Amino acid sequence: MNVRHVLLLAVLVATGCLNQSSLSQRVPDRMSSLPPDVVKMTPDMDLCPPVLHSAEWEDPVPVPGLLNTAGAEDSPFVFPEGNTLYFFFTPDVRKSPQEQLVDGVTGIYVTKKEGEVWGTAERVILEDPGELALDGCAFIDQNMMWFCSVRHGNLREIDIYTAEFKDGRWTSWKDAGKTLNVEYEIGELHICGDELYFHSPRDGGKGEYDIWVCRRVDGEWQPPENVEAVNTPENEGWPFLTEDGTELWFTRTYQGSPAIFRSKRIDGEWSEPDLIISQFAGEPTLDRAGNIYFVHHFVNENGIVEADIYVAYQKATPGPAVTLFSPSLHKRCITLIFLIRESCCTVFW
Repeated sequence: MNVRHVLLLAVLVATGCLNQSSLSQRVPDRMSSLPPDVVKMTPDMDLCPPVLHSAEWEDPVPVPGLLNTAGAEDSPFVFPEGNTLYFFFTPDVRKSPQEQLVDGVTGIYVTKKEGEVWGTAERVILEDPGELALDGCAFIDQNMMWFCSVRHGNLREIDIYTAEFKDGRWTSWKDAGKTLNVEYEIGELHICGDELYFHSPRDGGKGEYDIWVCRRVDGEWQPPENVEAVNTPENEGWPFLTEDGTELWFTRTYQGSPAIFRSKRIDGEWSEPDLIISQFAGEPTLDRAGNIYFVHHFVNENGIVEADIYVAYQKATPGPAVTLFSPSLHKRCITLIFLIRESCCTVFW
């Protein structure tokens, strides 16, 4: 999210300058909220398709079913059993956060797998009627959701909040508190046992976003430690850990665009990360079967035109590594990245 937009949005929320009556209590259908001039992107229209760099998975494809639209599906989180997926949705990538705040549809959604495809998604409501909030980046830990939000009462521009799942719905949302939000400056996160991994531009890192870890001792999160083995002067963030805590997945800038990396914990230490999927691929989340779900952005010379959730299915038996990579396609993508930066287009990372 554009930092200038967030700052303005925070002021508008705090001062009540936005017209709350414009918010409908009825959640619009996602499809009906799409602008009439957008065209659903498909892999054959993709100027910069994701590139697989490992023999352990099949080539990435859009998830099957009713999840992806001509809008932006982003920030996926899949349950370990692989049948429930949370994600962020906004119908028009051209709209500012201020416009997304009051459109009545932008926010966190959940979808269930029906057989081999994903069914109709439902909005997850995390604010009271009449309240203004822009929510995203959901992470679920048993019956607790952690999510980021811009709303009245924040301690900073974007705060981390928690909510509890009770009687079939999410409730009791509250700010995660001063220690995590202000002192530790946590960003998007993943909790594995008594370890909380997150990204942050906080002081003491190697540059831009770094991945940090807090350890829980006697119920209290201890000061962050830099995960030096995976950080570089580039952006590293959006961490995900496998259930057993032996693999750390994250997003790193690679050749100008987001890419997915994996580090393995060996004898208690994180290994040198391996590149798994490159080219506008990020925010990895894995199910128990080892399938990689991630967001892929479609781009052109004007910037992002759509975002979809993709999946790379793990092979039963890894075959020889085959990377379908065209030098001419790579050159075109590098040119697009340059044009996007020159036009000051803000990428969702």
